[in-house]
Amino acid sequence: MSPGATEVSRSVFDLHMTIFWICVVIGVVVFGVMFWSMLIHRRASGQQPAHFHESTTVEILWTIVPLVILVVMAIPATKTLIDIYDTSESELDIQITGYQWKWHYKYLGQDVEFFSNLATPSAQIHNKTAKDEHYLLEVDQPLVIPVGTKVRFLVTAADVIHSWWVPALAVKKDAIPGFVNESWTRIDTPGIYRGQCTELCGKDHGFMPVVVEVKSKEDFSKWLAERKQAALAEKELTSKVWTLDELVARGEKAYQTNCASCHQPTGEGLPPMFPPLKGSKIATGPAAGHIGIVVNGKAGTAMAAFGKQLSEVDIAAIITYERNAWGNKVGDMVTPKDIVAFKKAQE
Repeated sequence: MSPGATEVSRSVFDLHMTIFWICVVIGVVVFGVMFWSMLIHRRASGQQPAHFHESTTVEILWTIVPLVILVVMAIPATKTLIDIYDTSESELDIQITGYQWKWHYKYLGQDVEFFSNLATPSAQIHNKTAKDEHYLLEVDQPLVIPVGTKVRFLVTAADVIHSWWVPALAVKKDAIPGFVNESWTRIDTPGIYRGQCTELCGKDHGFMPVVVEVKSKEDFSKWLAERKQAALAEKELTSKVWTLDELVARGEKAYQTNCASCHQPTGEGLPPMFPPLKGSKIATGPAAGHIGIVVNGKAGTAMAAFGKQLSEVDIAAIITYERNAWGNKVGDMVTPKDIVAFKKAQE
């Protein structure tokens, strides 16, 4: 256990060490008395057992001493807990939503949101190349926050229970569907801090890292402005006239990020839970059915609804890629406008 990068994490560390040493002293005293008693009062030395029913003095001592110890431990513990749960007067609010198996970050009031996915190459996962220093702890888009700023986290989940944990920040909150848990942090030093999901949330639970990048306030402002501009540009792509090759190229990248963990990079899936897409009726059948299952998911299965997770451009690109990859070669194209029209028809 290390002191961490925030005032709260250092308070937790100090509390941990204080209680640890109290426990050490108690252990030394208790076991010392036990071993001394067994050695000095052993039968071999001719000792005779004492006969008494109770000792008022001993009973008072073993009631008062533990009470004093608990009070001494409770004072710093209460102060630390009050600090941990005080989310008031935050300067930046971020909603964190857990999905199988990625995190969605939404900067409330800033019109900026994105998904953070595992970025470790599949070649490392399948032992085809050497694993690097941050194996399974890299993401494509980290959570970015400014240094010296009180940031409030609103943590929830969209499917099953997850848990957002970054040890250096002393933040660990369960993400529960239908509930919103609060936490906060104020980081003193710019840098990168890593964590993981600590709730067993499915077969790829170990592939759901958390990366927090802390920038100076000036750099954060620049980053936020760039993200807002990128969001506007992404919206404009919906009305762009796409070619089949452009959608397939974008779809391959989006598929590897969002779909390959279940359906495999080869499209062969992991039957029976994750059926193959290669040669499947969905990927080679009518486009409307393919759109429906990607946008709305499939009840009673592990197939998630991606309608709110991905942009219309990425959904169209993934579907187009699936219909023209692994020998499917349907030859048709699903455009972002088709996805927009499908969503409007459902309203």
